[in-house]
Amino acid sequence: MSGSDALCSFVAEASGVAEALGAEELLAFATSAIREAPNGDEVLATVQERTGVDLQVLDGPDEARLTFLAVRRWFGWSSGRLLVFDIGGGSLEVAVGETEDPDGAFSLPLGAGRLTREFFPDDLPEPSEIKRLRKHVRAEIGQRVADLTALGDTVHAVGTSKTFKQLARLTGASPSSAGPYAHRSIPHAGLANWVPKLAKMTPSERAELPGISLGRSRQVLAGAIVADAVMEAFDVADLEICPWALREGVILRRLDWMEQ
Repeated sequence: MSGSDALCSFVAEASGVAEALGAEELLAFATSAIREAPNGDEVLATVQERTGVDLQVLDGPDEARLTFLAVRRWFGWSSGRLLVFDIGGGSLEVAVGETEDPDGAFSLPLGAGRLTREFFPDDLPEPSEIKRLRKHVRAEIGQRVADLTALGDTVHAVGTSKTFKQLARLTGASPSSAGPYAHRSIPHAGLANWVPKLAKMTPSERAELPGISLGRSRQVLAGAIVADAVMEAFDVADLEICPWALREGVILRRLDWMEQ
């Protein structure tokens, strides 16, 4: 099955579930995988033709802004100036600000899935491959750090989405069974210690670790390298985890629009 066929199948299934549950409106968005694909427009047209669903493509900064909105609503105004990181499959989003609309936001092609495909062709990466990825990630992030640090000091650093949630669990955070309100964070020192350990493990060995699912065990190393790099670049000693991310941001923005 091609990637386009798989996407159509998933969209059709999700649309069917929404209809069965009586949903009156379907919000369907695509992110970096579609917006950067050379045949992205063709894929969108195919999805529309086969499923009747019009997928809207979010650009990188909008993705960062919507994730930032979700984090702000979760923590509230008392959390002060936020610095938000989101590592997805295809991209890394970063945003900073004091209100619900960030002062600065950007997206970089540093997703855990993308980097795994590009830099780690085998299950057990060579030290030279890991070194090359580290250099690449630091160079990409380093070009943008000054853009955000110039906007002011950070009070509260936050990570969202599955990669950060898995890394938090790996570094000692409570499991999902403890509920969404349990405090979870990633200590940079603990994460830095785990990166060389993950590099020496096969995906099946990583899948036996706390919080690491089999489906994401190949890409968790690349995700950890990106997380380590952003925490180092922005001088973050401890990164708090937010259970809300892009999905909730899209819903919140829609609800705000409906109330106007």
